Order: sequence, then C-alpha cells, then structure tokens
Amino acid sequence: MPETERVERPDEEWRKILTPEQFAVLRQAATERPWSGRLLTTNGRGTYACAGCGAELFESDTKFESGCGWPSFFRTKRPDAIEYIEDRAHGMVRVETRCGTCGGHLGHLFDDGPRAQGGLRYCINSAAMRFVPVAELESAGYGEFTHLFTTDAEKAAH
Repeated sequence: MPETERVERPDEEWRKILTPEQFAVLRQAATERPWSGRLLTTNGRGTYACAGCGAELFESDTKFESGCGWPSFFRTKRPDAIEYIEDRAHGMVRVETRCGTCGGHLGHLFDDGPRAQGGLRYCINSAAMRFVPVAELESAGYGEFTHLFTTDAEKAAH
C-alpha cells in the first residue's frame, strides 16, 4: 500500500474549513462532553472519515456501544490510519489517537474493548469525524469501498 501523503495546513486554513468545535478537538486536542456527540448513536452502514482531511478511519461494522459517552470502535480502517502518542495529561497515562494523515486529535485508545475483536476501544470525539453512509460513498469520493458493504444476499441478487 502506498504511503499516505501528509496533509498540513496553517491554523488560518484549518479555521476556514472546520467548525469552531472541530478546530478545538482536531487542532487543539479538546474533548467534547460525553453523551453530546452527534455520531454517538449513528448506526447506519458506512465509513467514518477524519473531519479535517477526509482520511478513512473506521468502518461502521467496527463501531460498538461501550457506555463511555463517545463513539467507540474496535479496529481502524488501515494500520496507518491512526498515530499513537503517549498522553500523560490529567494525572494519568493514556494513548492519544491522531489522524495518520493530518495529525488531528481524535481521542484515545484503551484496552477494555470487546475481547472477541482484540480487546481495543478507540474512544473518538464525534467532532473529529464525519460519517459517510454507504449510499453516499460514491458521491463523497469513497466509491472504491462500496463493495465492502455489500452483503452476501445483495451479491447473490446481482
């Protein structure tokens, strides 16, 4: 797989393309309040992409309800989708997750996820992502991934 080209912009440009909340989360490592994110209860089929650069981060079939108040996933889209940084803020040691393409703060990684899927829990701010439903993958520039969401029954019907 070719290496993803890094997306870097000055803060002035980020402010033009992000909402104030997205800028605070992605560029200043803020955290949205638990249970407040718009993607917390999103359950449709599709992909979750970085709100800053559009890089694919997670697929909908890896999302699960963890009870933590933020969207949770047990696996990334690709191994290089996420950067991991030790975070010693707030008197604890955690693993911060950042977008592997633009370096935007996404959330944190914990080891209390579903054991059957590897035990990881990516706890991600809704403001750091956008959800692209399967029906919009093509028009949003993610058409090459539509086949990943085709069920066996849908394949048999064609």
